[in-house]
Parts: sequence; structure tokens; C-alpha cells
Amino acid sequence: MTNRIAAFALAGSLASALAAVAAPASQAADMSGKEKCYGVAMKGQNDCAAGKHDCAGKSTMNYDKSSFKLVPTGTCTSMKTPHGHGMLKSA
Repeated sequence: MTNRIAAFALAGSLASALAAVAAPASQAADMSGKEKCYGVAMKGQNDCAAGKHDCAGKSTMNYDKSSFKLVPTGTCTSMKTPHGHGMLKSA
């Protein structure tokens, strides 16, 4: 009985380790055909951040220049906001 429990624990640990290794690969696939566009996200709708907050959905203001939204590649700088155009780098 003890060997059976140990085998299940080992299998669970191995499955967790494999899932952790596979996660970054799926995030990279989500980025294909997209680019980070700073200054275009609405409050609480950013995809991630640079500085003021830790990540997705945490922006506290519209068009925050330190938060980005993923947009189709080549469209960022043509997006107009009340504060100018989208930017490919954080301000």
C-alpha cells in the first residue's frame, strides 16, 4: 500500500513539473502575429505592465503609457488615442 501511495505522489510531481515547463511555450505561441502596444489600453484592460503594477487587468487609468495591449503586428503606431498614437516602447 505504501509503495502505491509513493508511486501516485511521484506521478503527480512529474505531471506538475511537465506542466510548468510546457506553460511558457504556449504563451510564446499566443504572441505570434502580435506586438506590444503601449498607451492604448483602457483602464483594467491591459495585457501587462511596466512599472506601476504587476500585470494583466491592473491598469488604473485609460491610455497608461506604461501598460501595453497586444495588437496585430504593424497596427500599433497607427492607433489614435486622446493622447497621441500607440507606442512600441514604454514611455
